[in-house]
Amino acid sequence: MKLWSPALPPRPACPHRRLRRILGGALPEGITIDTSLLHPWASANFVGARHIFTCSVASGANGVQRAILEAELGARDWALAGQIVADVAVDADRDDRLRIEILTVED
Repeated sequence: MKLWSPALPPRPACPHRRLRRILGGALPEGITIDTSLLHPWASANFVGARHIFTCSVASGANGVQRAILEAELGARDWALAGQIVADVAVDADRDDRLRIEILTVED
């Protein structure tokens, strides 16, 4: 197991940029990624990260978009070398915003 600390910079194998690129290509027209955050975490058995992407919705119909995205992204086969996507959640923050959270675990 590799050493991990919240005080250290992101790990070299961190898939955050790859996830942002893949997610950007998977989002339907009218939804764009505004900001993204990375929250590293570790437990006694696993090392991983929470990747949070805040998206704006052009149409304002984020209730429908949220349900569609959660189904599509949850069923997607995420090709990330050395990483496992453990969970994908999509929440509506405000009437024109979506929050996509992807939990990864090092393989």
